[in-house]
Amino acid sequence: MKGKNSVLLIIIILLFGIGFGFSDGLKINGYVRNYDGVLLIDDMDFSIVQNTLNLDFTLQTSKVGFKVNPYVYQYSDKTTVFDVREAYIDLFFDSFDLRIGKQQIIWGKADGVFITDIISPKDLSEFLLRDFEEIRMGVTSVKFDYYIGDNTLEIVWVPVFSSTKFPESNSIWAVTPHFPINPTFDFSKKDIKPSIKNSEIFAKYSVFSSAIDFEIMGGYTWDADPTIHTLKEIDPLTHQLLSLTAIPEHHRLTLTGGSFSTTLGPIVLRGEGAYYWGKYFQTEDPKAPEGVTEKNYLNYLIGADFTISGIKFSTQFIQQYIIDYDDFIVNNEVNNLMTFLARKDLLEGDTLHLEFFSYIGLTDNDGLIRPKISYDLTDGVNILLGANIFYGDKGMFGRFNKNDMVYVKIKYSF
Repeated sequence: MKGKNSVLLIIIILLFGIGFGFSDGLKINGYVRNYDGVLLIDDMDFSIVQNTLNLDFTLQTSKVGFKVNPYVYQYSDKTTVFDVREAYIDLFFDSFDLRIGKQQIIWGKADGVFITDIISPKDLSEFLLRDFEEIRMGVTSVKFDYYIGDNTLEIVWVPVFSSTKFPESNSIWAVTPHFPINPTFDFSKKDIKPSIKNSEIFAKYSVFSSAIDFEIMGGYTWDADPTIHTLKEIDPLTHQLLSLTAIPEHHRLTLTGGSFSTTLGPIVLRGEGAYYWGKYFQTEDPKAPEGVTEKNYLNYLIGADFTISGIKFSTQFIQQYIIDYDDFIVNNEVNNLMTFLARKDLLEGDTLHLEFFSYIGLTDNDGLIRPKISYDLTDGVNILLGANIFYGDKGMFGRFNKNDMVYVKIKYSF
């Protein structure tokens, strides 16, 4: 258990309790959940056995508010993870608001992918299988919203960088980089020292109208995924590789982009895109220093939402394109991906929910299929049965083609 976070949570709740009073306006809600998954290969071992407690403490007045969201994951091996997803204060003024503290920040119009939605780092401990409110990690920041009629200017300052959280090395979701020989790892450049110089800044202007909603944004940030630099020692006579040092390092990224949504008859059309400067890619070019090269890239999507016979459909086409590409780069020049979602609510009160979601990798011929069915047993009690089916031999999803599973979640919300 993370004792430091436990103390932090207790202090926060005590301070808010003293300042506002627990009996006046304080709301406490959350859920408890059991989550069990079984692999569909070999001996059908459990892929996950997890009990979760998630709590939300919230209070809001006309001038001030707060939220504290602690959670606990308990696993079958008796490992317990305690953390605080959000803990912030809201200050409300006539024409602007301030939110200060640890918070999740969600930008853009995309479903299931991250293009302009990059302020909150990702928890990929279970790849992309967690609910997105659990994949997005809270980030300590100051968020300023200034209201201009129906439009909003939002500025976010992140003083302390947080990186993507990757799976443990013994996890079925861990991805081991390929090296010609076993490397020695040097983590001396992996951490970003907290300072004004190393902070991140983002800005977004949102326009809302009856015809179209759109956002334009920009950011000066760090790449949340470290690039692995390599130092090689080569025998000058035989040209044999003698040793290899792998050095994970985060690099600065600058990006600009935006998103939009509009209604065309029965169809909601969505789009989102961003242009990134300064991304480092691994390369096999023997002349490239430390085995990396710096390139710019474009990432965008177009999507549509519509309903037919009570079935809600959503589909997206996503493309990433590396500018000034060369054949030594390990990544594909163009990576095309599609998503497809179909959802239908049944029975009286719409208590039975059928859903089919899939990622379809068009470039590497891989994908992930996620059917599920859930039933609202009573108020607050939901039972969900689902599956995660991977296919392909390579690519983002194909590398997990041995991790097919079925799972069940029983959740009580209060």
